[in-house]
Amino acid sequence: MIYELRIYSCIPGRLPALLKRFETATLKIWEKHGIRPAGFWTVLVGEGNNDLHYMLAWESLAEREKKWTAFMSDPAWIAARAESERDGLIIASIRNMILQPTAFSTVK
Repeated sequence: MIYELRIYSCIPGRLPALLKRFETATLKIWEKHGIRPAGFWTVLVGEGNNDLHYMLAWESLAEREKKWTAFMSDPAWIAARAESERDGLIIASIRNMILQPTAFSTVK
């Protein structure tokens, strides 16, 4: 198992719109494509109070490529994204990393 850490830095004031999009649309579309979220976090203390951090679990890079590509081209996702950005862009930048658990990690 590998994990993808994605960090979305929102335009100030737009984090609630991003969270709403995940809750009402994105998660349902991910489920359809077999994308497995491992967790979501916002910053309670520290830098990045406009950021959403989340992790996805993948069996392999090939699985990620196949499922992520299908998700990104899904008409339901394209429509949901457009609707959520009707009042303006939400995300200023996206960072992502593919992480591999160490031999001693409690998460495998």
